[in-house]
Amino acid sequence: MSAGKLLTGVLVGAAAGAVLGLLYAPESGKSTRKKLAKKGGDLGDSVKSKFNELGEALQERYDSVKKDAKKAINKGKNTAEHAAQDVEAEARAAMS
Repeated sequence: MSAGKLLTGVLVGAAAGAVLGLLYAPESGKSTRKKLAKKGGDLGDSVKSKFNELGEALQERYDSVKKDAKKAINKGKNTAEHAAQDVEAEARAAMS
C-alpha cells in the first residue's frame, strides 16, 4: 500500500468518524464546538504524525538508494580499471 493511499484513508476515516459522532450523539452547541475543536486537533496531530512517518520512510529509502548507487558506481569503476589494465597488458604483450 502506498503512503499516499494510507494517508488518504486516515483522513477520510477521521472525517467520517467525526461526522458520524456528531450525528449519533448530538449535544449542545457549546459542547459540540469543543468536541469539534478537540477532534480537529487530534486529526491535525494524526496528519502531522503520518507526514513525519512518510518523511522518515522517504529519507530511509533515499539513503538506501544512494548507498546502492555508490556501490554500483564503484564496482563499475573497478571493472573498467581492471579491463583497461588487461587491455594494456595485452597490448604490451603483443608489442613484445
